Amino acid sequence: MKLITHRIVLWATIIFVLLMIPAVAGMYSKEVQWDLTDFILMGSALSILGLLYEVIARSATPYYRAAFVVGLLGLFLLFWVNAAVGIIGDEGQDANLLYGAVFVTGLLGSLYTRLNSRGMSRTMIAMGIVQLLTPVVALMVWPPPLISWSPGVFGVFVVSAFFSLLFFLSAYLFHRAGRS
Repeated sequence: MKLITHRIVLWATIIFVLLMIPAVAGMYSKEVQWDLTDFILMGSALSILGLLYEVIARSATPYYRAAFVVGLLGLFLLFWVNAAVGIIGDEGQDANLLYGAVFVTGLLGSLYTRLNSRGMSRTMIAMGIVQLLTPVVALMVWPPPLISWSPGVFGVFVVSAFFSLLFFLSAYLFHRAGRS
């Protein structure tokens, strides 16, 4: 029980420190202006990540744990960037909602495979592919004259490739976890 209390305090401290970054930055910059909703949303997302990590980390091998952390990091960063500034244009662009398909793919794949290493490897590959295809679909539905493609079409593909690489790295680590 003492260990559980210690872990809860540790996660609460980490989340508090991370949330203090935009709070302090907002006092010195007009560029960072979070309201209560932003803090609740980000605090909830960080809490869910911590809970998921604690559930998985207890019984996982080092490769599985690393794969899980990299996958969660990719999802968290995708959520954060998309919610904060948007990947295609700004956060208000409807095209950014397409990235929800990456989360749905991960959720359905995780449930279907019951978090099995080999199945999770395939799920992460599918998530990486969906991540790469999302700007392709967005480009077909909303070509550049219809919406602002900031940081440009090429920039959007580079950002999507970065997230895909995180998912592919996670897939590789899950594959290694399945072999060990």
